[in-house]
Amino acid sequence: MIRLARPADRPALASVQSALTEPSPKLLRWSIDTGTVLVSTVDGTPVGYLLSVYGDEVHVAEIAVAPEHRREGRASALLSTLVASLEPGTRVTVAVEPGNDAARALYESAGFRQVRRDNSYFEGGAALILARRA
Repeated sequence: MIRLARPADRPALASVQSALTEPSPKLLRWSIDTGTVLVSTVDGTPVGYLLSVYGDEVHVAEIAVAPEHRREGRASALLSTLVASLEPGTRVTVAVEPGNDAARALYESAGFRQVRRDNSYFEGGAALILARRA
Protein backbone atom coordinates (compact mmCIF):
# COMPACT_ATOMS: atom_id res chain seq x y z
CA MET A 1 0.00 0.00 0.00
CA ILE A 2 1.15 3.54 -0.72
CA ARG A 3 0.01 6.54 1.31
CA LEU A 4 1.23 9.91 2.56
CA ALA A 5 3.67 9.80 5.46
CA ARG A 6 2.44 10.67 8.95
CA PRO A 7 4.42 12.13 11.86
CA ALA A 8 4.23 8.73 13.61
CA ASP A 9 6.19 7.25 10.66
CA ARG A 10 9.34 9.26 11.48
CA PRO A 11 11.27 6.48 13.31
CA ALA A 12 10.61 3.89 10.60
CA LEU A 13 11.47 6.35 7.81
CA ALA A 14 14.65 7.46 9.58
CA SER A 15 15.70 3.82 9.72
CA VAL A 16 15.08 3.36 5.98
CA GLN A 17 16.85 6.66 5.24
CA SER A 18 19.99 5.56 7.09
CA ALA A 19 20.92 3.31 4.14
CA LEU A 20 21.28 6.30 1.78
CA THR A 21 24.73 7.60 0.82
CA GLU A 22 23.83 11.25 1.45
CA PRO A 23 20.64 11.35 3.56
CA SER A 24 19.02 14.59 4.67
CA PRO A 25 17.24 13.93 7.99
CA LYS A 26 16.11 17.56 8.34
CA LEU A 27 14.56 17.53 4.87
CA LEU A 28 12.77 14.26 5.65
CA ARG A 29 11.32 15.62 8.92
CA TRP A 30 10.17 18.84 7.22
CA SER A 31 8.73 17.00 4.21
CA ILE A 32 6.67 14.66 6.37
CA ASP A 33 5.00 17.72 7.93
CA THR A 34 4.34 19.35 4.54
CA GLY A 35 2.87 16.23 2.96
CA THR A 36 5.46 15.56 0.26
CA VAL A 37 6.55 12.08 1.36
CA LEU A 38 4.89 8.98 -0.03
CA VAL A 39 5.41 5.74 1.85
CA SER A 40 5.18 2.11 0.87
CA THR A 41 3.94 0.00 3.75
CA VAL A 42 3.73 -3.58 4.94
CA ASP A 43 0.99 -4.14 7.52
CA GLY A 44 0.86 -0.37 8.05
CA THR A 45 4.59 0.03 8.70
CA PRO A 46 6.63 2.10 6.24
CA VAL A 47 9.34 0.09 4.47
CA GLY A 48 10.08 2.60 1.72
CA TYR A 49 9.51 6.21 0.82
CA LEU A 50 9.75 8.84 -1.89
CA LEU A 51 10.46 12.41 -0.82
CA SER A 52 9.64 15.04 -3.43
CA VAL A 53 10.26 18.77 -3.51
CA TYR A 54 7.81 20.99 -5.39
CA GLY A 55 8.59 24.20 -7.28
CA ASP A 56 8.44 25.01 -10.99
CA GLU A 57 8.99 21.28 -11.38
CA VAL A 58 8.88 18.31 -9.03
CA HIS A 59 12.22 16.91 -7.86
CA VAL A 60 12.57 13.44 -6.37
CA ALA A 61 15.00 14.31 -3.57
CA GLU A 62 15.15 10.86 -1.96
CA ILE A 63 13.78 7.45 -2.65
CA ALA A 64 14.67 4.53 -0.43
CA VAL A 65 13.44 1.04 0.36
CA ALA A 66 14.51 -1.08 3.33
CA PRO A 67 17.00 -3.75 2.17
CA GLU A 68 14.69 -6.63 3.10
CA HIS A 69 11.95 -5.19 0.86
CA ARG A 70 13.97 -4.36 -2.23
CA ARG A 71 13.17 -6.03 -5.55
CA GLU A 72 9.45 -6.07 -4.69
CA GLY A 73 8.52 -3.22 -7.04
CA ARG A 74 8.11 -0.68 -4.24
CA ALA A 75 10.31 2.06 -5.73
CA SER A 76 8.56 1.70 -9.08
CA ALA A 77 5.16 1.91 -7.39
CA LEU A 78 6.19 5.02 -5.46
CA LEU A 79 7.38 6.70 -8.67
CA SER A 80 4.20 5.73 -10.52
CA THR A 81 2.04 7.09 -7.71
CA LEU A 82 3.92 10.39 -7.69
CA VAL A 83 3.71 10.85 -11.47
CA ALA A 84 0.02 9.92 -11.54
CA SER A 85 -0.72 12.58 -8.91
CA LEU A 86 0.73 15.42 -11.00
CA GLU A 87 -0.80 17.66 -13.61
CA PRO A 88 -0.07 16.32 -17.10
CA GLY A 89 3.07 17.90 -18.52
CA THR A 90 4.68 18.59 -15.14
CA ARG A 91 8.44 18.04 -15.34
CA VAL A 92 9.84 15.58 -12.79
CA THR A 93 13.59 15.40 -12.13
CA VAL A 94 15.95 13.23 -10.11
CA ALA A 95 19.72 13.21 -9.51
CA VAL A 96 21.55 9.88 -9.64
CA GLU A 97 25.16 8.97 -8.96
CA PRO A 98 26.69 7.95 -12.32
CA GLY A 99 27.78 4.54 -10.99
CA ASN A 100 24.41 3.66 -9.45
CA ASP A 101 23.26 1.31 -12.21
CA ALA A 102 20.28 -0.02 -10.23
CA ALA A 103 18.86 3.49 -9.69
CA ARG A 104 19.48 4.47 -13.30
CA ALA A 105 17.68 1.34 -14.50
CA LEU A 106 14.73 2.08 -12.21
CA TYR A 107 14.33 5.64 -13.46
CA GLU A 108 14.88 4.76 -17.11
CA SER A 109 12.22 2.04 -16.85
CA ALA A 110 9.87 4.75 -15.52
CA GLY A 111 10.50 6.97 -18.56
CA PHE A 112 13.25 9.21 -17.18
CA ARG A 113 16.05 10.26 -19.55
CA GLN A 114 19.35 11.96 -18.82
CA VAL A 115 19.23 15.72 -19.48
CA ARG A 116 22.62 16.75 -18.09
CA ARG A 117 25.52 15.92 -15.82
CA ASP A 118 26.36 18.07 -12.78
CA ASN A 119 29.93 17.44 -11.62
CA SER A 120 29.46 19.03 -8.19
CA TYR A 121 25.92 17.98 -7.27
CA PHE A 122 26.73 15.55 -4.47
CA GLU A 123 29.32 16.09 -1.74
CA GLY A 124 31.00 12.99 -3.10
CA GLY A 125 30.95 14.10 -6.74
CA ALA A 126 28.90 14.12 -9.88
CA ALA A 127 25.25 13.40 -10.57
CA LEU A 128 23.31 12.58 -13.68
CA ILE A 129 20.14 14.66 -13.83
CA LEU A 130 17.26 12.66 -15.27
CA ALA A 131 13.85 14.04 -16.21
CA ARG A 132 10.46 13.11 -17.61
CA ARG A 133 7.02 14.67 -17.98
CA ALA A 134 3.98 13.52 -16.05
